[in-house]
Amino acid sequence: MIGHMNGVIIWTGDLPRLREFYCVTLGMEPHSERPYFVSFKWGGLRFAIGSHDQVSGQARDPHRIMVNFDVDDVHALYQELADRGVEFIRAPEKEHWGGWVASFLDPDGNIVQVLEQPPERKGEPIP
Repeated sequence: MIGHMNGVIIWTGDLPRLREFYCVTLGMEPHSERPYFVSFKWGGLRFAIGSHDQVSGQARDPHRIMVNFDVDDVHALYQELADRGVEFIRAPEKEHWGGWVASFLDPDGNIVQVLEQPPERKGEPIP
């Protein structure tokens, strides 16, 4: 039987470009780094980007998988990232569950969503 999820990896053919985006543009701090792999960690959950020799170019179907990150203020982050040249495909919108969502593309064309939870749901997964 499958237990809980412990992480997600995005494979790329250009790790330096993705590392620059996630670490510098988004300001994420790595938990560990190797020449072929960068890992981020929140509690028991890991998100990683890694170099893979079978991956190249842009994501073929970027809507297939979306990575979600919680943020405190989706509107402020939207403006900050837009000012840094991040390409948003969805400006902040209020969702039926009471929170806010905005979506953008990473350099490989993967969709990343940032979610601002409503005050009563801070720290909980979306319904």
